Formats: sequence, structure tokens, C-alpha cells
Amino acid sequence: MKIDVKIEDIPFGTSIQDIEVPDILRKRIRTGLPYFDSVLGGEGFTPSMVTLFTGTPGAGKTTMMLTMANSLQGHGAQVVFNTAEESLHQVKMTCDRLKLKHPFMVGGEDNVQTLLKGCDKIRENPKYKDRPFFLIIDSLQCMSDGYFKSGRITSATAERSLQLLTSYAKEHAVNIMVIGQVTKDGKMAGSNKLKHMVDSHIHLSVEQKDEDLRGCRVLETQKNRFGGSGHVIFLKLRKNGFTEVARLSASGV
Repeated sequence: MKIDVKIEDIPFGTSIQDIEVPDILRKRIRTGLPYFDSVLGGEGFTPSMVTLFTGTPGAGKTTMMLTMANSLQGHGAQVVFNTAEESLHQVKMTCDRLKLKHPFMVGGEDNVQTLLKGCDKIRENPKYKDRPFFLIIDSLQCMSDGYFKSGRITSATAERSLQLLTSYAKEHAVNIMVIGQVTKDGKMAGSNKLKHMVDSHIHLSVEQKDEDLRGCRVLETQKNRFGGSGHVIFLKLRKNGFTEVARLSASGV
């Protein structure tokens, strides 16, 4: 669906009491993964939410997002997992290893505008029209907005690409999760502006300091406009996916 009233349609100086929030924005969509719902504040995603998902190399970002896609699809959403990093054959082999059974859709587009046109076709299909729609992208730094005909990618390319994705999510009340690359020392690759453009930022790392939890994956909310931050989940990563070990939650969920 399309949100009828855009932010720019509300005149400057409007009384806050006169603003009507579309019903769809009051809903929450649970992922079916208790640990991920917890880092989102306990109730899952808000429609129109754009999430930046970062992680240290080898932490399991793609594994977690494929697990997420499978779970959301199994709970009634329509999910598209688009990879510009790996081949679709590699993605399928990972899904087979994880024993993922729900038929989420996949794509291998590296141009954001082409990708969104493909999403439009899926969303307009009567079979999927009434389902919550999720787009998961691996990864932002591999996407192009078409600005350079040569296909050259810069840090500004990532910003423009993310802006296109954010506008699409807000206009159609869909959810978009974008994997963002980080450097070896865990810092965000590219501009810090990216973190300010999204509704939530969730980070996955590998615990190195605590002796009892060393090697565990640490899933942490670093920003969340819809549910607060400070939620931390410790997970074991095994061949068939993630298992929760412990949690530190700002809200106790």
C-alpha cells in the first residue's frame, strides 16, 4: 500500500493535535526470532522502518539476515533478499546449510532503481498485496544509484542509494534492512552520515574480552527511533544458525 499523506503535505505550523497517524504505522511486525524482536524493543518492526545492520567481518551478518528472511516469510510477510555481494548459488548453499524452508524471494540487482522497480512488481501482485513487505539488501556499499554511468561507487553513492531506499520505505510503508560493511577494526565503512539517515542501527560483533562469553556473537541496538537502544543479546553461532545465550536489555524484555 501507499501512505496517502506525506510529511511534505502537512503544512508548516500545523498543530500536533491535527496530525492523523496512518493506522499502518501503529502496527508492529514480529520477526519470529525472539532475540531480534528483543533488540528492536520487544515488539518487532514498525512499518516504514529502515534499518542499517552492520557487523565485524565473520560475525555472521548474512547468516542472520537469511535466517531473518526465512522467519519473516514463515510468519506471513513477503520478503525479498537481494545480494550484490554473493552469487545466488552461494546464497542457496547457505540456506541449505541452515535448513531454511520458507520460500522468500531473492535477487541479484546492484542498481537501486532497478531493484525498487522489481519490488513494485512483486508488491502489486494480488498474491502478495496484503502481506507486510520486507526488502533485505546485502550490502549497501555494493549498490549503485546510477549516478555514474561507469558504475563507479563512492561514499556519496552509498548515501544517495540509502536516500532512495529510505524514501521508498516511507512512501509505501514497507521495511528495508540494509547490511553495511565495516572495516577490520569494526568502524563503519564510508560516511557516518549513513547512521543518521536510518531509523535503527543494529550491530553484530564477536565477543573477545569476557572469558565466559568469548566467541559469542553480540547483537546490539545502537539506535532505534521506534523502540529505544541499549538492548544487547549474546548468541552462539553454530552450523545451523544462532542460539541465544544471554541478554542485557534496557527495557527488560
